[in-house]
Amino acid sequence: MIREICRDEAFLAQKAEMATPEDLPAAADLLDTLAHHREGCVGMAANMIGVNRRIIAFDNEGSYMVMFNPEIIKKSGPYQAEEGCLSLSGTRPAKRWKSIKVRWQNEKFQERLKTFTDWTAQIIQHEIDHCEGIII
Repeated sequence: MIREICRDEAFLAQKAEMATPEDLPAAADLLDTLAHHREGCVGMAANMIGVNRRIIAFDNEGSYMVMFNPEIIKKSGPYQAEEGCLSLSGTRPAKRWKSIKVRWQNEKFQERLKTFTDWTAQIIQHEIDHCEGIII
């Protein structure tokens, strides 16, 4: 189901709670909403659709990927970026890392570990910031 984009900065500034298997329908809504906004959006966090859970969805080199409870465990190559967000107006500066190692759970809640680089890494960092209540 396509959900409305949350623009309430007080809600977006809350740290998200851990996702559980009961949150699978919210992840499906997140994917539907991301696909609906694909023209101007490459990633979304659950709080952007009003769900305060650690779930992100993003374009991973041409196909959508969902992560439950993602966390960055290693990072290297800092740089400054300029980013926009569907929940906010305009663009804002953000410190990002060229390479990140992420630990997350898949839709079966099995732990996964992978290193992402460049544009995909930047998208993931932006969405994990949402999970942490960080507004760029």
